Amino acid sequence: MATFDHLGITVDDVSSASAQFHPVLEALGYTRAHNADDHAYWVLEGEPEILLYTAREKGTGPHVHGRVGWQHLAFAVDARDEVDRIHAIAMSAGWSEVRAPKDYPRFSDRYYASFVEDANGIRLEIMHNPPRQA
Repeated sequence: MATFDHLGITVDDVSSASAQFHPVLEALGYTRAHNADDHAYWVLEGEPEILLYTAREKGTGPHVHGRVGWQHLAFAVDARDEVDRIHAIAMSAGWSEVRAPKDYPRFSDRYYASFVEDANGIRLEIMHNPPRQA
């Protein structure tokens, strides 16, 4: 059986992207395991590693949402308050707000999420969707 091991993300500048990613990933429980000019990565026991790599060709970014390729990466958290807290951390780290935290009844009557985007056009969703009570 195959498992999801890691996610590599190409960015224009690893140092500036790392400065945006680190506070958010740290709030999600990840630990930065490596930080260099050409790549950085974070780990969390039992979860895929998140890696940043320098673009092979400068000036090819940012990624444009909706084009072929990356859509977004969603992180599930344990409470609505966590969505709000991590969204605020992302805003403080220079992420752009795509959608403020709100309910998404079209997904489920329990779905609460926010969407943020970094300077490279990388979009994250922070979401809470608890199981339906029996």
